[in-house]
Amino acid sequence: MPVKIRLQRHGKKGKPFYWIVAADSRSKRDGKFLEKIGTYNPNHNPAIIDLDVNDAVKWLQNGAQPTDTARAILSYKGALLKNHLVGGVRKGALTEEQAEAKFQAWLEEKEAKVSGKKDGLAKAEADAKAKALAAEKEINEKRKAAAAEAEAAAKAEEEAAKAAENAEEATEEAAE
Repeated sequence: MPVKIRLQRHGKKGKPFYWIVAADSRSKRDGKFLEKIGTYNPNHNPAIIDLDVNDAVKWLQNGAQPTDTARAILSYKGALLKNHLVGGVRKGALTEEQAEAKFQAWLEEKEAKVSGKKDGLAKAEADAKAKALAAEKEINEKRKAAAAEAEAAAKAEEEAAKAAENAEEATEEAAE
């Protein structure tokens, strides 16, 4: 039975959510599967991937072939690297402790990259928010200045009208 590691779509329209499964290649995309080995949520930035690396390696060792997208996810989470290191241990190229040390070092490096990206996204979002707030304050200041100017012009107009009215009254009184 040819086994594939592939994605099984869940979630509502426009909001996909995937299970990463080991399934018979002849079964439907969302049909029967042999084992669920993780989840993938592309709706966040960076995408949320929860993968049982040991189960993925077990299936890879047993000959399961990942699809292109599943291969990218397995590579991102280090399952393909761990599979490669396990093959090296089996051949005697390195010990299990060395392989585990290499894998842990790679995981730490990868986690640093991911946290750097998250920090960068958070900083960019905060900068955009601060810039929008500054622009809004500037617009409010302009609006207040325009309102004060209009109010001053209205007062000047009103005073001019009163002065003209007083002048008319004075001329009327003088004429009488």
